[in-house]
Amino acid sequence: MQQQQPSSLRLLAAIGDAFRQPDLRWKLLFTGLMLVMFRFVANVPLPGVDVGNLDRLFQDNQLFGFLDAFSGGALRNLSIAALGVYPYITASIIMQLLVPVIPRMQALAKEGEYGRQKINQYTHWLTVPLALAQGYGQLLILERSGAIANIGFGSGEALPTIAAIFSLTAGTMFLVWLGELITEKGIGNGISIIIFGGIVASLPDIYNQTIGSRGVTSNVVALIVFFLIIVYAIVFVTEAIRRVPVQYGRSLFRGGRMYRQAGASYIPLRVNAAGMIPLIFAVSIMLFPSVVASYFVGSDTRWVSDFARDVESFFSPSKTLYWVLTFFLVLLFTFFYTIVVYQQQNLAENLQKQGGFIPGIRPGKPTEDYLNKVILRITVVGALFLALIAVLPHFLGRTTNFENLQLSASALLIVVGVALDTMRQLESQLLMRRYEGFIK
Repeated sequence: MQQQQPSSLRLLAAIGDAFRQPDLRWKLLFTGLMLVMFRFVANVPLPGVDVGNLDRLFQDNQLFGFLDAFSGGALRNLSIAALGVYPYITASIIMQLLVPVIPRMQALAKEGEYGRQKINQYTHWLTVPLALAQGYGQLLILERSGAIANIGFGSGEALPTIAAIFSLTAGTMFLVWLGELITEKGIGNGISIIIFGGIVASLPDIYNQTIGSRGVTSNVVALIVFFLIIVYAIVFVTEAIRRVPVQYGRSLFRGGRMYRQAGASYIPLRVNAAGMIPLIFAVSIMLFPSVVASYFVGSDTRWVSDFARDVESFFSPSKTLYWVLTFFLVLLFTFFYTIVVYQQQNLAENLQKQGGFIPGIRPGKPTEDYLNKVILRITVVGALFLALIAVLPHFLGRTTNFENLQLSASALLIVVGVALDTMRQLESQLLMRRYEGFIK
């Protein structure tokens, strides 16, 4: 009996096999080249930035640390890529939520490749105003912190402000273009890999803020162990599926007679079908009031200015109420997004068209009701998992005295999820060429 190699050795062997294939080698090298270009753009700063004040702001503000993870450290440098692909992600989520609501969008979604291209085009159009608004809001917040100056539309401020906003928007669209090039010519989902590269690039700074500045203490050890447990839990829940058994009846014509041949299979329903989308969307909702309030903090009307400051204070990540609201928003969006995703798949209808049925369940409406019941039941586990992932950094920071911890559990969720997805795509490419896979 042949002894099976460990997973790590199989992974290394698979990477070697990939580099021996010219087309796969080109895909991997192209993906790496795009990431290098992304890191180059992330270090091209806007003019007139006080780097010292900007660094102090990120040490004291956990919210900006979260946004900086999505921009890959570009926000900390206030580069032209400071917004990252975050406006595009928000636009994508909005379009996905609008598809089942607007009849015209539903019709487009059913038109195959043409419909997907049109929806993608609308997503790009929506990204531009979102990037303009978010860029201006972030510049206002940074100006109040003293990191930058001359932000506004008064005399002598309008031209530099417009130039900065358009530079940030152009940086976002450039990163979106790089991500789509990776999806088309590289390995993995390009937008996700851009975010993945940014988070990984920020790890040395996070190390310096934790272990580098304090040394190895019991709190640091506890923090590392805790995050290792989170990584294991993320992999476990991400890969967890509920298998719904399915029977297929096929008709065969032999020797002038008709025979029925049965086949068994299953429908894999993921426990975390929504992925990281609900967590990102919940954070966007919690961030939106602060961004809007930042426009009115400098108002000449006293009550407007005071109200804007109260809103900013209420939605501050330093308060427990902020994380309680985030917890329930993640629960809500997980259920909503999962239901939307499975409704678009029309599982019961497609199963009936293919001649399949769930044993003991009648086809049609009873099958649809049964699948909805199973989906809702397993989504409870996925929703609670995502909600806990969203709020863990706050309570972990309080427990271990790392109040301004930059590496959030949500960032780990993104890193692990993107790594697993990229490994699956690489394995599928190898299996197409009859190489042994490495994901067991």
